[in-house]
Amino acid sequence: MLTMKSVRAFPVPPGAIALWFLGQSGFLVKSPGGTLLAIDPYLSDRINGMRDDLDTARQVPVPIDPETLAVDLYLCTHSHADHACPETIAATWRAGTPRFAGPPQALQVMEAAGVPREARTLAFPKGTIALGDLTITGTFAMPTDATDLNHMGFVVAVENGPRFYHTGDTAPSPLLRAASEHAPHVMAVCINGGYGNLSHFEAAELVRDIAPDVALPCHFDMFADNACPPHLFRASLTILGAPETYRLPAVGEPFVHTLTDRSTKDARP
Repeated sequence: MLTMKSVRAFPVPPGAIALWFLGQSGFLVKSPGGTLLAIDPYLSDRINGMRDDLDTARQVPVPIDPETLAVDLYLCTHSHADHACPETIAATWRAGTPRFAGPPQALQVMEAAGVPREARTLAFPKGTIALGDLTITGTFAMPTDATDLNHMGFVVAVENGPRFYHTGDTAPSPLLRAASEHAPHVMAVCINGGYGNLSHFEAAELVRDIAPDVALPCHFDMFADNACPPHLFRASLTILGAPETYRLPAVGEPFVHTLTDRSTKDARP
């Protein structure tokens, strides 16, 4: 099981970023300076039983104890409970996380989970949050249903290092290509294709258009009735001429991306 002790002790070299996939759309992010973010961690079984006609029991074991998840900033892309999980938010607040951010409906979930007003920050597309050696910029995402119209993604930029783009849950839209202005080096993209999200082929098309060095599939593994075999995403990237970008993240294992000669592209001013 992943521990915060191991995450804090993990060395991130200059010009690099470290990611830990937590299942579904959850990631931990660590910078060379030791700044820690959590994005959409789902560390409960909250969704199980919400519908009698769908199997939404948790399939991925909880990779880290939420009661220990003290990070510098907790980000949510939207308010759905597998992204803004009330139990996980409450546990992380108790663990000592001092700051939470997300779009309006996600902030409402945080408030209900006991996070006080002074610890909550509104996030929105084009808005930025500076934190240590990281800059977090909100990106556009297309809502997947009418229950939350405030979906967004994030670009996490390491000072003098890589940029990581997390799409969040999103339906297809040409406007998603605007994230290419950030010239991300690593991209995590939902691929499940169910309930409004990008399909594996639509996700691959977006990767082709944005052209990161590395494409990580997410939102494919947690629920039996909202799943997608990730090899279909790999196959779609192959068909579209970008097979070298594919990496399958392992839950709870560190993934490190370091700037190379191939990845020294600059974001647009």
